[in-house]
Amino acid sequence: KSRHRSLGFAFFTALVPIAAMAAEQYGVTVPFWTGDRQIQGVAMLACLLIELVLCWHVPVYAIRKLSEKRCVSALLVSLAVVAAAVDCALWLLVPGRGEALPYTAAAGLALCFAQWGISRESRGSYDSFRLASLDDHPPYLVTETPRGACKQRGDLRGFYTTAMRDDYASRLQTVFLPVIFMAALVFAGLTSLGRGHGIDFLRNWSVILTAGATCSLPLCWSLPWSRLTRRQQKSGCAVAGWDGAARVGKRRGMILTDTDLFPPGTIRLNGVKVYGEELGKVSAYAAAAARAAGCGLERVFEGLAVGENAPRETAQDLSFYEQGGFGCTIHGESVLLGTASFLRKQDVRLPSNINLKTGIFLAIDHQLAAVFAVKYEASENVDYALRTLHRSRITPILAVRDPNITPALLKRKFYKKIKVEYPQLTDRVALSEAEEDRGLPRALLLREGLLPYAEAVVGSRRLRTAVRRATWLSLAGSAAGVLLTAYLVSLGKFDLLTPLSLTVFLLLWTLPVLLMSDWTGRY
Repeated sequence: KSRHRSLGFAFFTALVPIAAMAAEQYGVTVPFWTGDRQIQGVAMLACLLIELVLCWHVPVYAIRKLSEKRCVSALLVSLAVVAAAVDCALWLLVPGRGEALPYTAAAGLALCFAQWGISRESRGSYDSFRLASLDDHPPYLVTETPRGACKQRGDLRGFYTTAMRDDYASRLQTVFLPVIFMAALVFAGLTSLGRGHGIDFLRNWSVILTAGATCSLPLCWSLPWSRLTRRQQKSGCAVAGWDGAARVGKRRGMILTDTDLFPPGTIRLNGVKVYGEELGKVSAYAAAAARAAGCGLERVFEGLAVGENAPRETAQDLSFYEQGGFGCTIHGESVLLGTASFLRKQDVRLPSNINLKTGIFLAIDHQLAAVFAVKYEASENVDYALRTLHRSRITPILAVRDPNITPALLKRKFYKKIKVEYPQLTDRVALSEAEEDRGLPRALLLREGLLPYAEAVVGSRRLRTAVRRATWLSLAGSAAGVLLTAYLVSLGKFDLLTPLSLTVFLLLWTLPVLLMSDWTGRY
């Protein structure tokens, strides 16, 4: 709050000299401004000093990052403000300074944008940590695997450490901004001291350094980050900063299990037909086989067995079959549970009049014992999540154990254009077992269902893409600003390189970053 409270007044103060210059540019006579050098200088210097007081977090932030051996744009902005302030004082007091206006307006606006970036970064971290602090043992976490994002049992340990690592923009700025700083220093020295006009050094340095610092660099990470966390806190998920988002969104894959696609309550029995056995026995055997296989049908068969007062059985020697089912041994009897095609391939005779697309068949000692008519109902949240994944080009990887859950079933029940990856049986079993691991939390899920999981993965990928693009674009703008201003200063074209034109240049480079930041939260 302290970083955001003074931001509005700081921007208003920065716009006062810019508005006066813009009005004067279009031929409007501004009272107490037009033609009065002393009032102009005092007003510009006073506005800049007020902004420096209101945005005192910027130099403090720059010094703290410098102590951590990180060179960020806040440092260049702070130096540019100091240089512009001293140059404005020289413009007022020293006649030999020249007629070109000091660049306090552009430097002050860059200072406000730097304060805005710090404020947005703090807001994003606040939203993320506030959601993470709601539960010491969140239901689920999201971590990375070689195939893609994976949802696992929740554990908060490691979330803060991951979230506090340097973001992508800070890492690149630490590499390139020292070069920008040295280039600004060298160009300012060559165009002033090299020509015997040492009094112009601060003016040249302030304009080149302001162009190199840019208004967009402080926003490359902070704006997309705060935009994403504001959306995700409504969805019940929290990403562990840049490092967490980069690891989760690195691959275009997302592992889904039975309960992700069909949560409890969406699978129900539509009828049971028994052949030569008691209903209690077949329901207990089906529940034991589904439980041993870790199948999503376990809850359905358990409910049926409890309703029949059947004993709880234990399955042994579990085996999975690629054809769409699994087998086990219960009380020495061979049990097969799966689809109709699976039982036929296991030489189990089935009645010819049975036609169930999502039926589950139970065979005991290769004799048909029961047919379960299972109905799968589509959830609106799951359908919306799958559409979100499709729009973001993230491929769901089906690590399912239910033999009925196939790409064909998903296209019948959900969005028809959804594309999924359906690995081989051994891969599906291995991927589903990864859900039981305890990896490092790259994101936290505090709500059940596929939607928070999809929000975390899609948001992480969008954040990763937006920050990378915005950072490289801003660095390109920084390099272009240094070269262009150095060229104009060397030619003495201060009628073209006015404080107003420099401000417009900085704002134009900021516009793409604002658009990318807004795109981060739209999916």
